[in-house]
Amino acid sequence: MNRSLIETVMGGVVLLVAGMFLLFAFSAADLRAVSGYTVTANFDQAGGINTGGDVRISGIKVGTIVGQRLNPETYLAEMTLSIDPSVKLPRDTIAKIASESLLGGSYLQLLPGGEEEMIEAGGRIIYTQSSVDVLDLLGRFVFSASTGQGGGQGGGQGGESSPSPQGGAAPAAPLAPAPSPAPSSGGDAPKGPLSQ
Repeated sequence: MNRSLIETVMGGVVLLVAGMFLLFAFSAADLRAVSGYTVTANFDQAGGINTGGDVRISGIKVGTIVGQRLNPETYLAEMTLSIDPSVKLPRDTIAKIASESLLGGSYLQLLPGGEEEMIEAGGRIIYTQSSVDVLDLLGRFVFSASTGQGGGQGGGQGGESSPSPQGGAAPAAPLAPAPSPAPSSGGDAPKGPLSQ
């Protein structure tokens, strides 16, 4: 009987600690929805942004994404934002979709401008920057690296690499051997890197 009492007390302590951990995690994550005035912003690409996501200025949460839809006339992603009433946004504010890390997790970043006139409730943020598709960028990099390497294989014969020319100009004929500084005799042909 004494043993079951100890097990019950330990189970209660574990549940209490788990509850405190969840309460701390919820308060630290700042998952509350910000209620305030609404503004809209249109984006070409809104990948990674969902309703309920954060709206931040300088890393501080100042709003929440409360809605998103496809505008049937412009085919742009239209985001509806709820902004804290204590935060006033200049008319030249930029809305940008930013990533928290390389692994994902996007939020909407606001970059306030310098205009004195402010965006009214129900207004629109005109200047926006869409999200960057990391997979598309990676594909472009891999494709450009493979085509760039394939085109330069003829010039680097024998695994040797020559220094880039002065002034950054590209060589006129990549397959032609480099000119020698002074010919040894008038009848000799110039020697390339493989004939040495």
